[in-house]
Amino acid sequence: MNYRITHRTTYSYSASVAVSHHAARLRPRDTETQRCKEFTLSFDPEPDLFTEHQDSFGNQVSCFSIQKRHARFEVISRSLVTMSPVLQPDPAQTPAWEEVAALFRDPVPIDLLDPCQFVFRSPLLVHEMPLRDFALPSFKPGRPILAAAADLCARIHREFVFDPKATTISTPLAEVLEKKRGVCQDFAHLAIASLRSMGLPARYISGYLRTHPPAGKPRLVGVDASHAWVSCFVPRFGWVDFDPTNDCFTSLDHITVAYGRDFSDVSPVRGIITGGGHHTVGVGVDVEPLGA
Repeated sequence: MNYRITHRTTYSYSASVAVSHHAARLRPRDTETQRCKEFTLSFDPEPDLFTEHQDSFGNQVSCFSIQKRHARFEVISRSLVTMSPVLQPDPAQTPAWEEVAALFRDPVPIDLLDPCQFVFRSPLLVHEMPLRDFALPSFKPGRPILAAAADLCARIHREFVFDPKATTISTPLAEVLEKKRGVCQDFAHLAIASLRSMGLPARYISGYLRTHPPAGKPRLVGVDASHAWVSCFVPRFGWVDFDPTNDCFTSLDHITVAYGRDFSDVSPVRGIITGGGHHTVGVGVDVEPLGA
């Protein structure tokens, strides 16, 4: 399956900005089932400085600075991505979650040092008892790890309401747990923190989700959005992704852009400015399927 993806981010300021510095993680990753064939960035106004590098997780980071006064800034990424079918393991055939957790207690085998970094606290996620209490019903003794993760995913989907007005980027996870409302970022964070509270490695995935129009209706351009889901490490199988917002394992509709410990590691566009007053941010995403 091939997709052409356009991601437009627009900043509008109430006062002029003298200098701005930005970092963007917008290039889709290359994985075993995904290849980014083309990728371009365009800007208005054009940046005065531009560099690229890979962060510690292997995500491509584009850094740019605008050193002239501006009251508006726009960055557009355009990607062509080829997807192959995702082969998911049978959850019942995966090892018991306690066996997996035991592997990540000292001493940790050298070949597990990379997933081990996703067991610990991260900037936006801490291990608190309410999270472990929330996770426990899914992690019955001896239950296969993916069966437990799938049950956790289903419970989040069933017990929480998708509500874009309920939270912001800075809403604490404890508040999400209390209100039982949020968006895909919140549900991914909740699943990750729950898995880590059980001693299991879990990482945050940012990307895109292809949406399907209702039967008989045309596909609307620009109505897609950035999405977030979860990846759980399973010995012998590697990282397995699941989407608590939609209660499913990932498929050809999920296009991975970046991964990290939580959202703070993979924010699509972030930056600092001098001046600007109040500002608004507009984001538009279009995921266009091109067929096989």
